[in-house]
Amino acid sequence: MPEITKNTIIGKVLSIAPASAPIFMAAGMHCLYCPSAQGETIEEACMVHGIDADELLEELNEFLANQ
Repeated sequence: MPEITKNTIIGKVLSIAPASAPIFMAAGMHCLYCPSAQGETIEEACMVHGIDADELLEELNEFLANQ
């Protein structure tokens, strides 16, 4: 599984790891499947939602490593 970075598009993460959706939801990103979210990078979405991108990336990559 490739490492997720700040430049990874949310739609790509969800396509390769659909089970990661609850991680985004718990962080406050509730409209994962709306058109704008599908094209946003992790960094862009975190800026909009006031979320620490590094913390989210750590959690996502840990989740993927354990899949």
